[in-house]
Amino acid sequence: MIEENFIKIYENSFKENWSLPSVSDYSKGTTFTFEDVARQIARIHLIFDECQIRRGDKIALIGKDSARWCMAYMATITYGAIIVPILQDFSPNDVHHIINHSDSVFLFVSDRIWDSLEEEKISDIRGVFSLTDFRCLHQRDGESIQKLMRSLDQKFAEKYPNGFTKEDIKYADLDNDKVVLINYTSGTTGFSKGVMLTGNNLAGNVTYARTLNLLYRGERELCFLPLAHAYSCAFNFLVPFAFGAHVYMLGKVPSPKILLRAFEEIKPHLILTVPLILEKIYKKMILPQLSKRSMKLALNIPLLDMTIYAQIRKKLVDAMGGRFREIIVGGAAMNQEVADFLYKIKFPFTIGYGMTECGPLISYDSQADYVPGTCGQILKGIMDVRIDSADPYNEVGEIQVKGENVMKGYYKNDEATESAFTEDGWLHTGDLGTIDKNKRIYIRGRSKTMILGGSGQNIYPEEIESKINNLPFIMESLVVEKNGKLVGLVYPDYDSVDQTGISHSDLPVIMEQNRKELNKLLAPFENVSELQLYPTEFEKTPKKSIKRYLYSNY
Repeated sequence: MIEENFIKIYENSFKENWSLPSVSDYSKGTTFTFEDVARQIARIHLIFDECQIRRGDKIALIGKDSARWCMAYMATITYGAIIVPILQDFSPNDVHHIINHSDSVFLFVSDRIWDSLEEEKISDIRGVFSLTDFRCLHQRDGESIQKLMRSLDQKFAEKYPNGFTKEDIKYADLDNDKVVLINYTSGTTGFSKGVMLTGNNLAGNVTYARTLNLLYRGERELCFLPLAHAYSCAFNFLVPFAFGAHVYMLGKVPSPKILLRAFEEIKPHLILTVPLILEKIYKKMILPQLSKRSMKLALNIPLLDMTIYAQIRKKLVDAMGGRFREIIVGGAAMNQEVADFLYKIKFPFTIGYGMTECGPLISYDSQADYVPGTCGQILKGIMDVRIDSADPYNEVGEIQVKGENVMKGYYKNDEATESAFTEDGWLHTGDLGTIDKNKRIYIRGRSKTMILGGSGQNIYPEEIESKINNLPFIMESLVVEKNGKLVGLVYPDYDSVDQTGISHSDLPVIMEQNRKELNKLLAPFENVSELQLYPTEFEKTPKKSIKRYLYSNY
């Protein structure tokens, strides 16, 4: 059990950082101090009290990242209720299902999403509150929440006759073994599993982050990944709120152009991202330079290459604000060519590994200790790892973990909980890989996506896709098995095609040439029989991983 109480971390942080900026809505230009957030939490607690919300009641939350999203989340857990964050990308039917399955009694929601929901399909919800201004959007028959909201200012003044001060902050006495969060890994009925995370699981993540010396009181962080996802929630929200740091919510689609402008203005001290965003910046900013004939020649000259790499590194660091200590990449596998290049130019990045069921962190190395091809060492003193193979250092097997960050189980799903663990209590990650003597993890692929070759060889489509995505005029790809052969579905990079004046009708010929070059890089049993043009971008999860299951029968 983690020694520090999860709820008390925030009780203390709000008191100690009272006057410091806490969270900003970057796109609106509004900033809230820790005092502002604490006062709003106290108002929400008053609503919960008046409505007789009980410890352990579930409260759902859905909307784009914002300061009020953070307030609703923090108010729920510090009251002793259980927060149910829902990804805003889920369809209305999925949202209805999660709200009902989780037994939520209140809902905090953005106005746009509320307009898409049908209140008769979530009839057990007692009250619905807007994430624009916390007004009551809907109350169940027999409730008097809207009447309460009209008198809330008066009730707040009566409760705090001398004004609300830091001495008034007193949050729930909740042991770390109690569930504080239910995070749904999918929305679809039959697939959705509500991951139950305890205060201990989240405290394990937050207290470990404190040992890394990457973010300090009063420093800045930019959040551009969805907070309803465990990775972003832990390190773009829970960590800065615990440290007294200032987090900016981007509030826009994180295109490279919008992101680079925000980096320049905010100059964050720590950056969390998913591979896709770094890969896009690499393709747009770096690859065009490296492709020039003069640059290729210069890079072959000893000593000059290091000077050029230093210039590229400086340009990239400056473009991302210039003040960050480290960029942490997680959420999906990173293109190995991009990772190798960033490592070669000594760019300060590292790759971590986790899953929602661990709230999310499993392994991490600082950028100074990063080893190419790995995703860090198992968290010392927090987690442990083993490989389900006869030779875990050399023979690929399933990665299994246990420790402080591992979930309590899946909500109302004993069967799924039981199958998630081995008989001796280790969590199945579903990922395949090896470890080294320092328990540094090398991931090869997902057990569900591994393809068995004709002679029994293990084929990892993610590794082939990483090579395909580096070929000319390819934006993204997906390797599938078709009639016993490997086929690469590719979505072309039409911007590059158009800029070079190539006719779209020539793309099949180009892809065939790409296929021949690709197979030179692969083992014979991995050879791809065809690169087939796909008409649209592939559907993705909120963390920008392709939804592979949609294309399994293509």
